[in-house]
Amino acid sequence: MERVSEIIREKGASTALIIGVFVFWELFCLMAGISDILLPRPTQIIAALIQYWPAIWPHTWQTLYTTIVGFGIGVVIGLLLGILIGSSKLAYDTAYPLLVGFSSIPKVAVVPIFVLWYGAGTVPAILTAMIICIFPIVVNVATGIATVEPELEDVMKTLKASKSDILWNVSLPRAMPYFFAALKVAITLAFVGSVVAETVASNRGIGNMMMIASSSFNVPLVFAGLFVLAGLGVTLYVLFSLIERRVTGWAHRKTDVASA
Repeated sequence: MERVSEIIREKGASTALIIGVFVFWELFCLMAGISDILLPRPTQIIAALIQYWPAIWPHTWQTLYTTIVGFGIGVVIGLLLGILIGSSKLAYDTAYPLLVGFSSIPKVAVVPIFVLWYGAGTVPAILTAMIICIFPIVVNVATGIATVEPELEDVMKTLKASKSDILWNVSLPRAMPYFFAALKVAITLAFVGSVVAETVASNRGIGNMMMIASSSFNVPLVFAGLFVLAGLGVTLYVLFSLIERRVTGWAHRKTDVASA
């Protein structure tokens, strides 16, 4: 019971702090007389969300769709590349510098190439979301596999285990905490990729909606789009955190034991 009450107090304190930030934002804009063209108040943003929600919802669904599809493809490719790079020194020495170089390229510079190949629309947004989230997954999975304790591998080898047995029974399970940590980073980056592509090469999505709103100086609607993106990102981040705790709970220190 003491632990439960402590958790409730911690959650209540964090919630109160978040609410306090928005209250300060509201009061600061009112007291300073800041125009909504420069910085709209939270109440104005919420009003814009309610007023324009029938128009916002299709754009929200489009952005969520392109992000999830691109993220899913990126996860598959990143996981496979991470396993390959983490399991082979030759693959690490060959592919890792190429990945670092490709990751250093601003993704907005790649969007026009996708438009040239596939035309404006959904495909460039999916591909941009895909390529932007591959790198953190590859790095974390490869690191998790490459840093497996040699003692565990030696034990498996004494049991006549093959390389594939060691990979599936030791390396991949030990890499799961790294993998889920990468997923939480990659999903936020995937939203960035989708929105960047939508602002350049799409007539749908939150990015396109924000561009149109900014061209008409409807700043509260622009911030409403930001709030929607933040809400989607936080929701998916929390979802992956819950899945992570279910799958890799063995890798996390038990708070009850630590506090005992």
